[in-house]
Amino acid sequence: MKILVTGGAGFIGSHVSEALCLAGHQVDILDDLSSGQRANVPRGARLMVEDIRSEAAAELIRKEGYATIVHHAAQMDVRRSVADPGLDAGINLLGLLNLMEAGRSAGLERVIFASTGGALYGEPEQGPQPETHSTRPVSPYGIAKLASEQYLYFYQQQYGIRYVALRYGNVYGPRQNPHGEAGVVAIFTQRLLDGQLVTIHGDGLQTRDYIYVADVARANLAALNYEGPSGAFNIGTGRETDVVNLFERIRAALGINTRVIYGPAKPGEQRRSVLNCTKAAEHLRWHPQIGIREGLTLTARWFASNWAP
Repeated sequence: MKILVTGGAGFIGSHVSEALCLAGHQVDILDDLSSGQRANVPRGARLMVEDIRSEAAAELIRKEGYATIVHHAAQMDVRRSVADPGLDAGINLLGLLNLMEAGRSAGLERVIFASTGGALYGEPEQGPQPETHSTRPVSPYGIAKLASEQYLYFYQQQYGIRYVALRYGNVYGPRQNPHGEAGVVAIFTQRLLDGQLVTIHGDGLQTRDYIYVADVARANLAALNYEGPSGAFNIGTGRETDVVNLFERIRAALGINTRVIYGPAKPGEQRRSVLNCTKAAEHLRWHPQIGIREGLTLTARWFASNWAP
């Protein structure tokens, strides 16, 4: 199958692209390299350097006639979305619409969309949070992800383009950049390897659902094979890990005994986030295979071998 992966030179997208190539699919990657890297492009994939908002990107879709788009290209920095909501919407909403408008007239049949869990649900009324949990995003980034899911529903209803929205937990693993869009695992790991102090904001007891990137890639393969009704699926572990515990695990995985310092809490930071992934297990036949101890060990090993300050 010929598949277009947007953002396929980025952290998560490159792992997804690699998994698709290994599964025997023909993979084209559309990435403007604003955060992705050519070195991340897997062997056998073809890279086109374009912005998803551009006419060139739309023309590519019309010309190639992709039946499936796996959409990971995005503005992913929550703080940047708060500072510049217009930029966030321009990339995350208008970029998606550019792809969908081109695709609907060119035989597009299916979209697999990289959505978000915690940023959609907000503070949990119950935990782990199922897909039926109320959605109340408090950042433009989360709002755009929710609106994107609703636009995909529109295209499914109006044009019959099926979709799966994968609501990721906190994804971590090899190739994650500790700058820009970085998650806390990459930031802590990089600082420890550089011999710098690590700062935990607040009391460090805020929790997240950390999911290893290879499990996320497998979820995309499962979504590709899914033939059921369109909709959203949580992709996480169903387990919470607080920041203090996470730091201790990373420090142990690296074998570096550096102390931590505590700074002020970040205004408006969510206290808890943990995802109920029963729906993905039942309908996608997917469940996470790599626990946090193994995942952090693999991540630490990669950073120790590949990271250059």
